Amino acid sequence: MLLNDFVNGIIKNDRKIFFKDLKSSNNKNNIEHDDNNDIHLIADFTEYNPFHNGHLHNLKLAKKKVPNGIFVAILPGLFERSGRGIPYIMTRHARAEIAISLGVDIVVEGPPMGIMGSGQYSLSLASMFQALNTDYIPRGYRPSKEFEPIIKDISKGRGIAPKPYKIVDIESKEVLLNGKLKEDNYVIVSLSKSMHKINFDFKNKFIFIKRIENISGTEIRKSIKINDFNGLESSLPKESIDILKREINENRAPLHDLRSTESILNSVNNLSYENLTSLNLIDEKTAINFIEKREKEAFNCIDDVVNSISQNFSTHFQNRVLSVLESKINKEAISKYISKYPSIIRVLNYKNDDVLESFKEKINEIKIEKKF
Repeated sequence: MLLNDFVNGIIKNDRKIFFKDLKSSNNKNNIEHDDNNDIHLIADFTEYNPFHNGHLHNLKLAKKKVPNGIFVAILPGLFERSGRGIPYIMTRHARAEIAISLGVDIVVEGPPMGIMGSGQYSLSLASMFQALNTDYIPRGYRPSKEFEPIIKDISKGRGIAPKPYKIVDIESKEVLLNGKLKEDNYVIVSLSKSMHKINFDFKNKFIFIKRIENISGTEIRKSIKINDFNGLESSLPKESIDILKREINENRAPLHDLRSTESILNSVNNLSYENLTSLNLIDEKTAINFIEKREKEAFNCIDDVVNSISQNFSTHFQNRVLSVLESKINKEAISKYISKYPSIIRVLNYKNDDVLESFKEKINEIKIEKKF
């Protein structure tokens, strides 16, 4: 099977899963957790794209702090597109396999980040932490003098909101920082805002871990793309390298530069204005750009599509628009999906049956499905 056919198959199958979840009758609002449960659950949202030594550092320190806890990795899933909108280097099932081999206890499927706006997937992640009855949330961050007071407030369970060029305490309205945050730190602040919004008590739940420097997922992916693993031993655990090489040999990787070109071009060349603007993340100006361009000459490459996306958007947002054009998921479906999320906890992999049973006991009423 060609890699392009493999990618097309993923998107087609994940559309079926998405709409199956959308129709689920499971109501997350009826979930009740046992407050007397003595199982401590550590939940980390992470993409493992791929699993590198920075991730391993985060995992080890969190487990050291909570030695008897169950470490659950929330691994974004459907459509295999990251929060930056780019394709993952390999499937979530392969990424979950690596995670388990390196000490993660359970891997569950996270929201389809690549087709959502940052606020949408932050809200979905907050709902997942709540549904998992999470006790601890390890998060890597980039230390700075300006960020330390914000960390202290979040540790107290205070919701902090990222505003244009400033960071604000939601309740007191106090401006904690004028300016922007680095990406990792921004994610933490955005999560606190979403958790506050859904009334999830996150006081003393965050485990803040300083990021290891000089490990770049982007540079790792560049080397893997050209099948150059020389020197990656200092950045990637052996398990990551071994499974990556296996996936490459079995023609299931690397996927991070592959798009369903046919699906994207079909969307921009054939969908009506109404259908284009109904798709998640696509604004009126971008839809008009698509229609005006195709009236002169049909789109025949992805670069032309990118150039027609409203230039007010960031590169990450433009990539997420491409992911939406691939999946063809509309705004109404996303809104309904988020309101029910998670309608099911989909387990991608786990350490052993004892861990799985403890996990089920911890989260209690919500439906679990094993999918690997």
